[in-house]
Amino acid sequence: MTVGSRAFQNARLQKKFKKDADAALAAAHQAYGNGRFADVETLCRRILEVLPDHFDTLHLLGVCLSGDPKRLEEAERVLRAAIAMSPRAANVYCDLGTVLFDLKRYDDARAIQEKGIALNPNFPMALTNLGNTLMHLALPLEAIELHERAIRLKPDYADAYCNRGMVELRIWHSEQAAQSFERALAFQPKHQEALAGRGMALLEMRDYAAAETALNTSLTLRPGNAKVLAHRARLHIRLLRLEQAERDVDAALAIAPTLELALREKALISLLLNKPTQAMAACKKLLEQSPKSEIAISLMGSCFASHGEIATAIEHFDRALELKPDFEDAINRKIFALDFLPGADFAMLQAARKYWWDNIGGRIPQRPLRPRELDPDRRLVVGYVSADFRRHSAGFIFMPVLRHCDHTNFEVVCYSSSPLQDEMTDEFRSFADRWVDAVLLSDEQLTDRIEEDGIDILVDLSGHSGGSRLGMFSRKPAPIQVSAWGAPTGTGLKTIDYIFADPVAIPKAARPEFAEKIHDLPCMLTMSEPAPGLYRPDLPMLRNGYVTFGSFNRIDKISNEVLPVWSRLLCELPGSKLVIKHGALDDAGLRDGLVARFVEHGVSPDSVVCLGASPRDAHLAEYAEIDISLDPFPQNGGAGTWESLHMGVPVIAKLGLTTSGRAAGGILRAIGLDDWVAADDETYIAIAKRFAGAPAALAALREELPARIAASAAGNGATYTRHVEAAYRQFWRDYCAAQGK
Repeated sequence: MTVGSRAFQNARLQKKFKKDADAALAAAHQAYGNGRFADVETLCRRILEVLPDHFDTLHLLGVCLSGDPKRLEEAERVLRAAIAMSPRAANVYCDLGTVLFDLKRYDDARAIQEKGIALNPNFPMALTNLGNTLMHLALPLEAIELHERAIRLKPDYADAYCNRGMVELRIWHSEQAAQSFERALAFQPKHQEALAGRGMALLEMRDYAAAETALNTSLTLRPGNAKVLAHRARLHIRLLRLEQAERDVDAALAIAPTLELALREKALISLLLNKPTQAMAACKKLLEQSPKSEIAISLMGSCFASHGEIATAIEHFDRALELKPDFEDAINRKIFALDFLPGADFAMLQAARKYWWDNIGGRIPQRPLRPRELDPDRRLVVGYVSADFRRHSAGFIFMPVLRHCDHTNFEVVCYSSSPLQDEMTDEFRSFADRWVDAVLLSDEQLTDRIEEDGIDILVDLSGHSGGSRLGMFSRKPAPIQVSAWGAPTGTGLKTIDYIFADPVAIPKAARPEFAEKIHDLPCMLTMSEPAPGLYRPDLPMLRNGYVTFGSFNRIDKISNEVLPVWSRLLCELPGSKLVIKHGALDDAGLRDGLVARFVEHGVSPDSVVCLGASPRDAHLAEYAEIDISLDPFPQNGGAGTWESLHMGVPVIAKLGLTTSGRAAGGILRAIGLDDWVAADDETYIAIAKRFAGAPAALAALREELPARIAASAAGNGATYTRHVEAAYRQFWRDYCAAQGK
């Protein structure tokens, strides 16, 4: 056969193969449309065995492979081969850009997508895809412009509206995002991502019922969407439905074990459920993937704090703030942790609160105050803002002030920012002249409502703790703003005028550190009397033949400074026991670790009894087995100190260097138990040994404590409230006088 005849025969074969390839490719496209991706690959590879440079086949195979997250790199090679065959095929650049985006190679994706758009500037899909890439490159405004270009070219393009909404969410424009998702759904009612996005936007807008409906509908369309499950877990956390949140996040991680959002929520939920071991495991996975994630670093800090490693925790919060100086979550976690840090003083703690003001609160515009009737003696409208109008330790602290309010001279408006309500909520509601469920209101909306309600004195009951509304207090909707009771350790806000304290909790020398003016009450904290029938006057020591100490406080308060003191006390009093009770001790890892810390200091494991969570009445009833309570340091108890005293169990406290480190000392001195307050470790141990060795005196004190508390201005709710209301009246008179100048 001659060369010419062979060439002629090859040409005939190529023509025949090309005809067969067209038929096979048509079948492959049909299979792709029906979701039979294995058949697509088989048909494409059969064509490419004969025609390895067949452009359309390379393109389809690349698109098919890109649907499998495990084969993205293979899809990239195939699509690059297609581009080599047809360098001006803009749609292939678009598909390759999507593959690179899914590989998280955003710079590479951007370069490829821009080449495709240069070839076809009016390609809506390419424009909106590049917008998605730019969002991940922290260029949100440029991203929005590209989505809007796509919409101008294709006004009914649901994907572009949805993508624009996702960028708007990223820059906290929740209302605009919700509108973008609504537009997408108007054109495509079952757009799964738009439904999910709408749920996310409504979540940020605090429209929780509508958010849940949208997320549930999205999951109905695609039940295995790990991201949407993780966002629904976020919703459950906002509503404090922690068990449901845990189920959703575990389901998300079963589908996508490395999904960053799901791991973050797993860590957060575990911390909230007092499961720090699980939280730390989730944080470790997060940091393996994203070593510079400020969220992961901050959450890991809280894990260390839960294990009592406060200095390490604060190092993590500081690292997170180096990455993102205005990261409010890390600021608040640091503020909380500093109360537990040995050696921390008033200056250090107030500096952290000032940091919050400089980076968060001070950047929020203040409202011009509406005119008020400047009558110094008129009935005043007092607003209380809290997420703890429910069965919570803070609620027990401030309930007496609402219960004993003089409604003739003061109108009470409660702004409740918690989604949880219980029988205590009903009780709080009965004390209020007006009640506002504020959980669905943004800070801006809550500010509007407080202005409309004509509040004269607005009282913050949360400080920097969970459920805080300091963003609203930064706007200053009321003429006089006060911080009190729930977390009265200073806010750092220049818009809060006063903080309630006592001379022990905030000594005179420390007061210049505070942004607020200090006003002394008989005691910084008071507390509702427990239900009758729980108090037992008989001394356990006389029944048992040995002394039983107790500490019913947060486990993270058992610091490396207090534990050696308690250990020494147990060793020096043979047969003595220490009962530690807190819900976190249901975590076996934490419980075993705590006991091991005592064993390291020479304490027999039999001397330390760990009790976990229980209903409040059962919790209080456990004091019947305690002779003396040991207050932790550097952070004292607050509600726990009062609970112990109400149950007839005296408390030994050591004065520290901060408000939270002196709160228990203030309580004890306010009811005349000065000799139970220690200035140092040696005195602390000496007090314990002295009273443990005098059971008759201890038994007498146990019997008289309830009456002593009731007779004191600090423990008698009605008397205490009169002091509070006298302060309100003085604040108002001073304000009226200042305005009249």
